[in-house]
Amino acid sequence: MRLTCLLLAALTLTARADNWPQWRGPLFNGSSSEKNLPETWTKETVQWTAPLPGPSGATPAVWGDHIFISSPDAQKNLLLLALDRRDGKVRWQKQIATGDLTVGRGNMASPSPVTDGKSVFVLYGTGDLAALDFDGNIQWQRNLGADYGRFAIMWLYGSSPLLFDGKLYVQVLQRNPVPNNYPALAGGDPARESYLLALDPATGKTLWKTARPSDAKMESSESYATPTPAIGADGKAQLLLVGGNCLTGHDPATGAELWRGYGLNPKDGEWMRIVASPVSAAGLAIACGPKKEPMLAFRTDGKGDVTTTGLAWKNEERKTPDVCTPAFDGQHLYVVDGDGHTLTAYDPKTGEKKWTGELSDRTVIRSSPTVADGKIYIVNEKGTVMVCAAGDEFKLLATIPMGDPEGTRASVVVSSGQLFLRTTQALYCVGAGK
Repeated sequence: MRLTCLLLAALTLTARADNWPQWRGPLFNGSSSEKNLPETWTKETVQWTAPLPGPSGATPAVWGDHIFISSPDAQKNLLLLALDRRDGKVRWQKQIATGDLTVGRGNMASPSPVTDGKSVFVLYGTGDLAALDFDGNIQWQRNLGADYGRFAIMWLYGSSPLLFDGKLYVQVLQRNPVPNNYPALAGGDPARESYLLALDPATGKTLWKTARPSDAKMESSESYATPTPAIGADGKAQLLLVGGNCLTGHDPATGAELWRGYGLNPKDGEWMRIVASPVSAAGLAIACGPKKEPMLAFRTDGKGDVTTTGLAWKNEERKTPDVCTPAFDGQHLYVVDGDGHTLTAYDPKTGEKKWTGELSDRTVIRSSPTVADGKIYIVNEKGTVMVCAAGDEFKLLATIPMGDPEGTRASVVVSSGQLFLRTTQALYCVGAGK
């Protein structure tokens, strides 16, 4: 809880608990203090259903009566929509870019939008980044690919922007040099630098750009994770970045690297990209390796290479996620093994396993868990929601099929007594709200 208080104090924007302003929510860890949330429902009893113009793994951002959601359409345009949370009707729809691609399970609309309650910021795999006001007017727009080279990510760029402490951060951990057959690239300089970028949210201007190097090879250089705020042992904020086989802590004011820890990919392979974002929990920085590689927890008070000196604990049980980012509710770390269909609770201070449970539906899970009101919400690729009890023992409370054909990857969003579930075809609102 000390971490939560410090993080909230560090924010210069006010993110009320009933808002869900960015991908992992108001506390950056997949949790919310919301109460009186539904435990079960059916597709027929949802409050409203809003058809969407195309599929995406992007999670909605919610502020007040506005729901912001990014999406492609059938003409390969890249859109930002604002829905009215009261009935799901479209308030406005704005085309930000064009040139959607689908590669594997991702497309150019994979990053989630973020908002500070005044503006909404959206990024696409094309490199197009824009800020809009709540009426849909574009405040500024730029293309990061034109400025710094098109993103060199095999399965297309998927990291979401981060709003923290008055800055907008973008992580680009990518391959260098770039293969000629990468679908998102068309000529230009083949060399690409991995970097962390900070922008002024009011103007879109670059405040600083710092390189984030690694010794990783080929695809293992690439990351689909999103930067995560943390509080160091000295009480100062840090940014956590994972990718290139390591976890790093950075100064949010300058981007300078403070420390780095290796060991997420012991095989040091060439085809092991990182997808799950890091989590700040119990004063530690926690990250999961790819393809059931270890889950590591590092202390945040070190300098330089802390692979050995800063390692707090290591879990090699092979129930780690390949894609799903863990959630932390202030007590337990909840980890979904999306391929093994299990949910495990850990003590984040020690790495001790508290329990493991088998999830009811055996479909692959590639969304991340959301925890609130003593419940954990998990949705699989067919849109089936599994509601489990949060706490000291595993209990499956409900299994709710929403009938998606295949491909749901967006995490459940919690706001003002309601749940928002995005499938490939629609956004569902569940619960009566406040």
